[in-house]
Amino acid sequence: MNTARELVQAEELTIDYSTYSVGEPERHPLFFEKRVYQGSNGKVYPLPFIDKVFDVREVRSYRAIRLENDFVRVLLLPEFGGRIHAIQDKTNNDYDIFYHQKVIKPALVGLAGPWISGGVEFNWPQHHRPGTFMPTDWAIERASDGSVTAWMSEHDPLNRLKGMHGVRLKPDSSLVELRVRLFNRTPYLQTFLWWANAAVKVHDEYQSFFPPDVYYVADHAKRAISSFPIASNTYYGVDYQSRPGANNLTFYKHRGKSSGLGATRPSVVPGTANSAMTARPISN
Repeated sequence: MNTARELVQAEELTIDYSTYSVGEPERHPLFFEKRVYQGSNGKVYPLPFIDKVFDVREVRSYRAIRLENDFVRVLLLPEFGGRIHAIQDKTNNDYDIFYHQKVIKPALVGLAGPWISGGVEFNWPQHHRPGTFMPTDWAIERASDGSVTAWMSEHDPLNRLKGMHGVRLKPDSSLVELRVRLFNRTPYLQTFLWWANAAVKVHDEYQSFFPPDVYYVADHAKRAISSFPIASNTYYGVDYQSRPGANNLTFYKHRGKSSGLGATRPSVVPGTANSAMTARPISN
C-alpha cells in the first residue's frame, strides 16, 4: 500500500481501452520451420499462432501498473508483454513523452501474430518477441533509497529462456530506468538480441539525433543498406540520393559504438534521450 511518506507511488489499477478482438489460435500445431520472419527464423512452435483480427471494436478493461513521482507518470500493461504504454510529463501539462495509443488495434506483425503499436515494446530474444501480445507475471519492488521497480517476467517457450525487465522510478528524478535480467535455463549456448521499440508522435517540427559515429543504416537483417545521414546510393532499388529530402532518419542505425540517441519537439520543449549501460552476459 502507498503511504504519504512514499515519494514514488505504485499501484495496480484497471484501465479501459477501445479494443479490436483477435481470433482464436490455430488448433493444430504450426511449425513454420522454413518461414523467414524479418530476416530471422519464423518458427513458432509451441506458441499458439493467431492470424485473424476482427473489424468490430468494443471497450475492454485491462490490468495496469502505474508508477508516479512529482515529475512523471508511467503506465505499464502486463497483459501485453509488460510494455510501457505511456509516460506523461507532469511538469508540462501531462505531455505524452511517447505515443499514447488510446485504441488496442492489433496488426499481424508479431512472430506469433498479433502486435500493438504505441509506447515502448521490449523485444527479446528476437524482434517483436514471442510474448509481445501475451501476459507477463509482475511484482513491485521497493528499495531503501525510495525508488520503486515494477518487474515484468516471462518464460520463452521457444528456447526455454527466462526474461525479466524492470521499470524503475526514483523519488527525485524524471529519469525512467530499465533493468534487464535474462536467464539461460538450458545447458546450451543461446543467442539473443535485445531492443526497445519506442513510438513517438511526429510532425514537421520533430527532430531526431544520433551519435556522430553512425555512418550507415539498414533494414531488418541488413537486407538493404544506405549511407547516413545523407543517402548516396539506392535503397531497395529506390534512388534515394536523387529524391528530395534524402536525409531520411526513418531507418535503423548500425555500427555506432556510442550508447545514446534521442529526439525532440522544439515547440513543446520535452524530448527523449536513450542511454545504454554495459550489459553482463546471460546467466544460467
